[in-house]
Amino acid sequence: MLVAAAVCPCPPLLVPEVAAGAAPELDAARAACTDAVGVLAAARPDRLVVVGPADRSGRGRHPQGARGSFRGFGVDLDVRLGRSPGDAAEDGLPPSLAVAAWLLDRTEWSASPLEGLGVGEPLAAERCIEVGGEIAGAADRVALLVMGDASACRTLKAPGYFDERAAAFDAEAARALGAADVGALMALDEDLAYELKAAGRAPWQVLAGAAEGAGLSGELLYEDAPYGVGYLVAAWS
Repeated sequence: MLVAAAVCPCPPLLVPEVAAGAAPELDAARAACTDAVGVLAAARPDRLVVVGPADRSGRGRHPQGARGSFRGFGVDLDVRLGRSPGDAAEDGLPPSLAVAAWLLDRTEWSASPLEGLGVGEPLAAERCIEVGGEIAGAADRVALLVMGDASACRTLKAPGYFDERAAAFDAEAARALGAADVGALMALDEDLAYELKAAGRAPWQVLAGAAEGAGLSGELLYEDAPYGVGYLVAAWS
């Protein structure tokens, strides 16, 4: 059963070493993410599942201790998804889960064992919801760390250029995440999310599937679009 969830954005710029001189611009987002992870720890879960968007090579499950890297972003920094239970662990965390690994290391996560799940952006809502239900049913007390950005089309300089639909999409996502509105998350438009480059859509719908019937309440901790990309942080408990 799902007992808590944290929703965080997943830009590599969240990692100060990657952001370099621009790092202070996301200090408030980092602080909110730290608070959200604190809610997970306070729930005393039996297991933490970290869910984030991934391309084909990073899809699927990643064990505790799996390695990721920010070398592709020009930084000599490697991370692990929690402390490895053994000497060997796979490489190849997708960037979203590498950011999560950095965040969990920063907050010294030790509340439970964990694993990662890379979700492909095209995954249909129905399948996302089904996967979420499977995750929630895998242990008595499950927590989710859900990584994903809102639209990437908020300004002319945004990665997806400006789209007048982006602000309304992000506002509804923020409202749903802040209210723990499972039905609204399930109803997010897949096609519109794809057009707006909202990489969080599929992970958010996995969360919705996991939270169905759990009766959690939510709080929106952060909402902004500093680079034309919607960044949202929320905590459910």
